[in-house]
Amino acid sequence: MKIKVILIGMTVLLFTNCKKILDANPENLKGIDEMYADGNYAQGFLINAYRTIPGYYNNSEYATDDAVTNQRGNNFLLVATGSWSATNNPLSVWDGSYGALQYVNLFLANADSVRWAVDPEANKLFKMRMKGEAYGLRALHMFFLLRTHGGVTEDGQLMGVPIITELKTIESDVNLPRATFEACVKQIYKDLDSAEANLPLEYNDITAASQIPDRFKVATLKPEIYNRVMGQYSRQLVNGLIAKSFRARTALLAASPAFQHSSNTGTWANAADYAGAVIDYKGGVNALPATGGTYYTNTSEIDAISGGTNPPEFIWRENVLTNEGSQETANFPPTLFGNGNMNPTQNLVDAFPMANGFPIGHTNANYNSANPYAARDPRFARYIIYNGSTAGVSNVVILTGSQSGTDNGINRRETSTRTGYYMKKRLRMDVNRNPASISGKNHLIPRIRYTEMYLAYAEAANEAFGPTTGTATRTYSAYDVIKRIRNRAGVGTTNGDAYLEECKADKNKMRDLIRNERRLELCFESFRFWDLRRWKINLNETTRGWDVNGTVYSPFDVENRSYADYMYYGPLPNSEVLKFSNLSQNKGWK
Repeated sequence: MKIKVILIGMTVLLFTNCKKILDANPENLKGIDEMYADGNYAQGFLINAYRTIPGYYNNSEYATDDAVTNQRGNNFLLVATGSWSATNNPLSVWDGSYGALQYVNLFLANADSVRWAVDPEANKLFKMRMKGEAYGLRALHMFFLLRTHGGVTEDGQLMGVPIITELKTIESDVNLPRATFEACVKQIYKDLDSAEANLPLEYNDITAASQIPDRFKVATLKPEIYNRVMGQYSRQLVNGLIAKSFRARTALLAASPAFQHSSNTGTWANAADYAGAVIDYKGGVNALPATGGTYYTNTSEIDAISGGTNPPEFIWRENVLTNEGSQETANFPPTLFGNGNMNPTQNLVDAFPMANGFPIGHTNANYNSANPYAARDPRFARYIIYNGSTAGVSNVVILTGSQSGTDNGINRRETSTRTGYYMKKRLRMDVNRNPASISGKNHLIPRIRYTEMYLAYAEAANEAFGPTTGTATRTYSAYDVIKRIRNRAGVGTTNGDAYLEECKADKNKMRDLIRNERRLELCFESFRFWDLRRWKINLNETTRGWDVNGTVYSPFDVENRSYADYMYYGPLPNSEVLKFSNLSQNKGWK
């Protein structure tokens, strides 16, 4: 297909109403035919699809019961307080992901004709890997489109998004209807099948031909050729394990209450099976990484990363950020020279149990309202800065009360907390933002963590089989996984986790516990917004704070939420619905 890049840019513009994604300066324009002799140029189309992957830390917590922000004009604050619409949707991935699909489809239409390497064996192997990456990226972007824009239409149908698996040109019909939710899920699975068939589970060097997976032996039996293409130098590109993880993510979404519909055949058993495959690869329940809960501040692990390797907790990550401190600048309290943007709520604080494992409202909790932060789940102090916490390079005490006399106090200035809390998770305490001695540190931002997969399994297995029963092919249960996660956190270690033992006899209690563990383990990682919606639970819980001044604890409301019932599903962009008559909008959106 000899289509000029400028034409492809115009096509993307027509279809997605976004900027001319593929436009280049006129003097730098290359024809598509030039990619056939230039593998690096051809690979650039995939690189563009990587660049538009939605960010892991998107701060959508501001629109949930877990946090508010002191940035009064923040888009997520506006979403939560009544300004979310089909014309104002900061969560939309429509333009970016459909633009990425154009790149991927252009690549797949031409990949077989590209000369990837002079050596014929390497050429064949490169072709397999690159096409595998492309299929994986197409599935990934379809997942984000489905999660963000899938929903129920006015006529009660559960719909997904238009499925585009071929390159769209000026001559193509771009007035496409939405495919059903079920069809979108099946397309994602189909692309993930193709990705797994063409990719290794992980990119690692080998030393002998016998270590080459059978499916790649059709291309080469030479370790040096295999390592050149599928070895360590390809790490952090899409691989088979990432494909398995997105299969688990998709299945969990499809099985969730918000997407239960007669047209949807997704089951909890499917989700448990797919998440279980990732856990099996890791080594089972007891292989849950011991330091996974503090992945963001495991300084020795982070600082030792090289050559594209991952710490034990990471399945996939972004590139290492070196000598960096932007997270700390955004979120440190003011006296640590931060902007204090992420303010955890009392709602989230109350979700942390006692160290003995009992929720704070349980009769066996031993919770002391006069000393509310004592003997709590250790994750609380790891993830949240509260009144009396220490933080920063000098381990200074942070006082958050409105009468504390410091800029860290509630609403003292624009960069102060609104709730009485600051976020600690995601931040390194050895970063210094003092302008007189500013310094950064290395940071790792995940794209997929193993803990997420363990939690997905626990949720799905409990729904499919009950708390203590494994899948048809796995002996470990939801109970086994949650026990391991809580034990790692330091919860219930002195009493045999009596509360977990209480829950294991009741599927509904176990469901609540699993959801709460997911809330805690993944807090501030941009999951809560989507979890509330796929579970179809209350979106309008008023966010609360606590004003602590000496021994006086004063609860107060911080921010009301204003969501309508139809907002369990996000909108399609209004501009697209107006342009294309075959696109139907989700119910309620205008």
